[in-house]
Order: sequence, then structure tokens, then C-alpha cells
Amino acid sequence: MREADTDIVVVGAGAAGLSLADRLTRPGGARPGPSVVLVSAPPGPARPAERTWCFWEPPGGDYDDAVVGFWERLRVRAPGGATVEARPVPLRYKMIRSRGFEALLRQRLAGRPVFRGVEATVAEVRDVRGGAEVRGTTAGGAPLTLRARWVFDSRPPPRLPPARTVLLQHFRGWFLRTERPSFDPEAAELMDFRTPQPARGLSFGYVLPLGAREALVEYTEFSPRVLGGAAYDRLLDHYAREVLGVGAARVVAAEQGVIPMTDAVFPRRAGASVFRIGAAGGATRPATGYTFTAVRRQAAAIADACRAGRVPVPPPAHSARTRAMDAVLLRALDRGRIDGPRFFTGLFRRCPAERLLRFLDGDTGLLEDLAVGLRTPVPAMLRTAAELPLLPRRAHGRCAYPAPVSLPVSGPAGERS
Repeated sequence: MREADTDIVVVGAGAAGLSLADRLTRPGGARPGPSVVLVSAPPGPARPAERTWCFWEPPGGDYDDAVVGFWERLRVRAPGGATVEARPVPLRYKMIRSRGFEALLRQRLAGRPVFRGVEATVAEVRDVRGGAEVRGTTAGGAPLTLRARWVFDSRPPPRLPPARTVLLQHFRGWFLRTERPSFDPEAAELMDFRTPQPARGLSFGYVLPLGAREALVEYTEFSPRVLGGAAYDRLLDHYAREVLGVGAARVVAAEQGVIPMTDAVFPRRAGASVFRIGAAGGATRPATGYTFTAVRRQAAAIADACRAGRVPVPPPAHSARTRAMDAVLLRALDRGRIDGPRFFTGLFRRCPAERLLRFLDGDTGLLEDLAVGLRTPVPAMLRTAAELPLLPRRAHGRCAYPAPVSLPVSGPAGERS
């Protein structure tokens, strides 16, 4: 291998890649940070559409300048309409749009001499003597080869690893602008179960108000198969019009995606000098689909290892206990042993909101986890936990983490923006 072009190459400029580049190149510390090249996809089909990331933390977070909305009140609604509302003080539920997050991070990175960004479609990442090599093609069609001591790859793998259970969290959302005040801008509706429930799994509405007349409104399912585009439109229109009663409205943007919810074990190492990060490295919480906070934890741990001169293997994004609990929940939900709407509504009703959100982030201790577990259908969960070790992991053959897609914008009453 010739002399390396850089210490580290990060492939992919989504939440995982940008967060890692930011952490690796921050000034300060006892030792100088590594030089970093971030490879992002050029404009075109390889670049993901704009998407939304949500997470919770106290005010004053690292990325607050990119937050487009936050809420200190959270709601969950049962199928019959009964409402559970909570304030998870000191936590806030925050929403970031990928375009704003990228703009903030690009601005920070531009002023750091150890950082360089390139645009290319990556075709191959492989180990070579003394490090790793990234091969691809620039937007202009020229070949690109980068050599580094370490490479962190956030591209989704073509297939899911073997698993005992795979459900899909699939959704379509509209950014609505209504003619009259229709939303409570102070509260986020995390799960509204006043939606038609599928034969397996569950469905719910999700509402993040950006004002009294603006909100992201989504229809979401946890189920084995995705729906056709017309079905999402029909269900989302029903939820917006019949359940929320928004009246006349215009859709100003739309998003759609699929997130596998699985007990598969995602390898974090793809070679001696090649590592996987983000959703490709298991950062997505199996039982919820949230990823952003775990991505940031991984990025901080990798940067600490690099500065300490250790091999920067990404740590597990979620503890073994967290993954085991999620495996039980997914299996019980998939087998129909628990009623999904009743299960999640009961958790929010019986658990302090701040503790429950920390639990969902994997930030609780053993006793707190037990306290949450005792508020679930214990017999069904114990039966499922007992059978899991006897079940084989099978290949499911589904493409992992398809990118969100841009959609034609249509809305209630056929209005178009």
C-alpha cells in the first residue's frame, strides 16, 4: 500500500457519517485528531431524499441549531380516544430535518483543516495492506481511489442478517398546512391508535405540530409487509380528515420509508480496517426504529478510541439486555400474544415519562428495566422469552433500510401543492 491519503475515510453523509466526521475532527483534547475524508453521494438516485430524525434530550444539545421543532408535552391515544399525556422533564422531544442537519455540520466541518469532503458513488470498500481502500466514481465520471488507516461505512447492506423475527416499520407522512387552526403546537402525538389495525402488528398516527396550522402527520404500521402507495394515501387521508378533522389543507412535502425491526445481529466490523456504522452497524433500536441518539453515542465512542490510539471498533449501539428485551417484544407482537395498542398505551400510562424515554434510549439500569418490564403483560412475555433460545435465526432476504423516497405531493380532497 502506498502512503495513505488520510487517517480515516467515512463513507456516507447521513446522520451517522456526518456525526462521526464532526466528532473526529473537533478541536481540543490531549492528542491531535485524525485527518478525515467524508465521501457523500453526488446528486441523483444514490443520494437519499430529505428525511426527518427525532430524538429526546434536555435543552442545549449539540445540534439544537438544526432543530426545527421541539415538544415538552407528549401524548398517546388509545383506540377509543382515551388520552395519556405526560411531560418528560427535563427531556424535550426534538425534530431535525436532514437538510438542515447537513447544512449545520457542513458549516462546522468547513473550518477544520483536518477535514475534506468529496462526492462520489462508492463501488467497493476493502482491506489492503496497512489499512483499507475505497474505490468509486466521481460525479464527473472519473475514477476515485482513497486509502486510509480506517474506513467507516454507513451504506446499507444488501440483505438483513439472519433473524428470528422481522417486522417492518413502514410509513408515509405529509407536511400539512391547514386553512384553520387544527393542531396543538405544544404537544407531540407519538402514537394515536385511532387508526384501522392490521391483522398482524399494529398501526398508529403520528403528529408533530410546527404551529397551529402546520404539522407533520404520518400513518405508520409495524407489520410483516409494506402497502401500496394508494393504500398509504387512503389511510393517511382518513386519519387527517376523519380522525384529526383538519378540514381543508395543502400538502407542502411528503416522505415515506421502511425500517426493519429485527433481532438480527448486525456486524460492526467488515474487515481488519473496515467498520460499519449507523443503521448498517445496528444503531436502530429494534423495538422502536429510533436511531439518531445511538448514532451519536457510537460516534463519540469511536472518536474517543481514535484519540486514545485504540482500534476504533464501534461499540454495540444497544446493550445485550436491551436487545434481548426487544427480541421478546418483537416476537410477542408478531405472534399476536400482546395487543400492540393496549401494550404501548399501558406503558405510557403506568411509567413515568422521563424514565420511559430513557428506557427507550437504553439509558436505564437493571432495576429501572425491571420496573418497566413489570408493567407489561408478564405471562405472554415470559412465554416468549422461554421459546426464543430454541428458535433458529433465518435469512429473510429483505433489503435492509431502504432510503426514504421523494413523493408526488397530494393531500386531503385531492389538493396539490
